[in-house]
Amino acid sequence: MKKLLLTALLLSLSITACSDKKESVAKETVPATESNIMLDEPKPVDSSAIASTTAASGPEADIAEGKSLVEGTDCLACHKVDTKLVGPAYQEVAAKYTEADIDHLAQKIIDGGKGVWGDIPMTPHAGMSKENAQKMVKYILSLKK
Repeated sequence: MKKLLLTALLLSLSITACSDKKESVAKETVPATESNIMLDEPKPVDSSAIASTTAASGPEADIAEGKSLVEGTDCLACHKVDTKLVGPAYQEVAAKYTEADIDHLAQKIIDGGKGVWGDIPMTPHAGMSKENAQKMVKYILSLKK
């Protein structure tokens, strides 16, 4: 997606640079002097504005990262958001559990398990960190209807 946007931007810049369209030039030019080089004083940068444009933090960031982690693993081979596949729908899980269960469910992702939703076992994800598993659980719980 980024490559497509970058290609489109470069293409439009090339077309603009190569076009025959002439821009009007001011009739009178003023030589640059020390007094007119900077017409406006630079404005101080609002650091809070910079912070808001960088990566978000907090619960929303954990949920977004959790969604990304779910999409980047094998979870969607057995689970869907709103319908049962091999395992329960994420909305069913969200309806059954609360935020108090985040650590328990994160450990279930890591260890795997069977019996709560039927006899088909959930594959363990032993290489996953507890922190990433918790973010995934936060995303799943955010799907509560």
